[in-house]
Amino acid sequence: MKVVFFVHCFFPNHFHGTETYTLELAKNYQALGIDVHVISAIPQGEAPAAELITHYNYDGLPITCIDKNKLPHNNLKETYYHAAMYPVLDKLLCNLKPDLVHITHLLNHSAILLKLLRDLKIPCYASFTDFFGICFNNKLHAADGRLCAGPSKSRSNCAACYMKDAGNSKLSYRLLKKIITPQQLQMLAKLINILRKWPLFSNSKINTLLEDLTVRPNILLPLYSNYKAAVAPTQFLLEAYRKNGFTQPMKKIEFGIDINRSAKPKRPQNHKPIIGFIGQIAQHKGVDILIEAFSRLPKGIAELHIYGQNDLKCPYIKKLHTQAKNHEVKFLGTFKKEKTADVFSSFDLCVLPSRWYENSPLVLLSALATHTPVLISNVAGMTEFVKENINGFIFERGSVDDLERVLINILRNPAALYELSLTTNYKKTSRMMAEDTLKIYDLKISTQPTNHILQAN
Repeated sequence: MKVVFFVHCFFPNHFHGTETYTLELAKNYQALGIDVHVISAIPQGEAPAAELITHYNYDGLPITCIDKNKLPHNNLKETYYHAAMYPVLDKLLCNLKPDLVHITHLLNHSAILLKLLRDLKIPCYASFTDFFGICFNNKLHAADGRLCAGPSKSRSNCAACYMKDAGNSKLSYRLLKKIITPQQLQMLAKLINILRKWPLFSNSKINTLLEDLTVRPNILLPLYSNYKAAVAPTQFLLEAYRKNGFTQPMKKIEFGIDINRSAKPKRPQNHKPIIGFIGQIAQHKGVDILIEAFSRLPKGIAELHIYGQNDLKCPYIKKLHTQAKNHEVKFLGTFKKEKTADVFSSFDLCVLPSRWYENSPLVLLSALATHTPVLISNVAGMTEFVKENINGFIFERGSVDDLERVLINILRNPAALYELSLTTNYKKTSRMMAEDTLKIYDLKISTQPTNHILQAN
C-alpha cells in the first residue's frame, strides 16, 4: 500500500502546525508498514532550488519538492487553481503510482490537483487544517476585525479583505493607501460590485481580480467533492466546512501530540509565576494584546516569556519591544523541538491571545499535554479544549481590559494556578491520531508480531 501526502511546504525550512501534523502522520504510517511519500513545495519568493523538482529525505521520509519560483502564479486565480501545475503533478503521480493520496494542504499545488486525481481515478482524502477551502486568506478574519462565517453571496466581504491586505502591501494601489478604516473598505467593496456591471469597468485589471475572488468558491466546492472523505481536528472546523457547502463524509479526529508528559515540577514558596507565549509573533496572534495587558499588572507579580522569531526589522516586532520596555518581558527567540517540553515545564501559564480563529493549535495541545494551564481568547477552535478552572481560562477576544482582569484574578492566588497542573492533561498521541485516520480510508489492518500490513477492502 502506497500513500502520497501533499502539503504546501515542509521541513526542514517550514516547521509549523500543518507541516508537523503531516510529518507525524507520515512517520506513523511508515511505522505501520505503509509505503509513504511526501510531495511539498518551495513557496514563490523564497530561495529557489537548482531544479523545478528536487528530492531529499527528512527523518526517514522520502520528499519530493516543487519549486514554485519556476512555476509561479501570475494572478489571484492561480493561487487556488493553477492549470500549469497539472502536467508537473501528473508526471509525479504517474511515477509514484500511489494507491491513495492524502492532502493536508492544497496551497502551492492548488485545486488543479483534485481535478488531476479525478482524471487519474486515484482516491483522495483530506485533512482540513485551516480555512483554505472557504477563505482566500485562510483565516476567516474579516477586514473590520470581526470573525467571518465565509464568503457572502456578493463576495463583497472577500473584496474588502483583499483590499485591506493590498493596502498594507508595498505594491498597493495609491487609492487603497487612502482607505484607512474598515467601514470605508466595506463601502468601497460594495461600490465596486455595482461598478462591475458597467462596460467601461468590466475590462479593468481590478475587475479581473475581483472576478477571481468571486468565482473562487464556485470553482473549489465542486472540486472538493472529489474527496472521498476528510478529517477535521475540531468540531468548529468541521461545521465551518459544512456551512459553506462541503457535503462529503467528514470525521473529527484531534491532533496527536508526542511530548514528555512528566508532572510539572513543584514550585518553591518564593517562585515568581512565569507566563509564556510560543508561536508566530504577528498581529493576528495578538501578542500586542498580551504585552499591553501584562504591562498593566503590578510590578514584580510575574514574568512574561515570549518565544518566536524575533526579527527587529519587522515593524510589528519592533513596536512590541518598545511596548515591553521597563516591564518584566523577555523575548527569547526560537528553540529546538527537543527543548519543547522543557520550555513548557518552565511556564506556569501559557497564553494564546489570538484575534482569529485558531484551529486546534499545536501549542495549545502541547501545553495541555505538559500539564500547563492555558489562557485563551474565546474563539472556536480553542474553546473546545478548555474547561475553565480545570485546565485553563478564557478571555474576550481582542480585549486588553478583559485579559488584564483575568490575569490579575489568576495571579492573586498563584498556589491555585500551580494546582491546576494536576487537572490539566491531553492524552492523544500521534500514533492514536494515525490509527484513527487510517479508518477513514475503508481499509482493513491485519496485525502481525513485527509489523502492521494494510489490505484494501
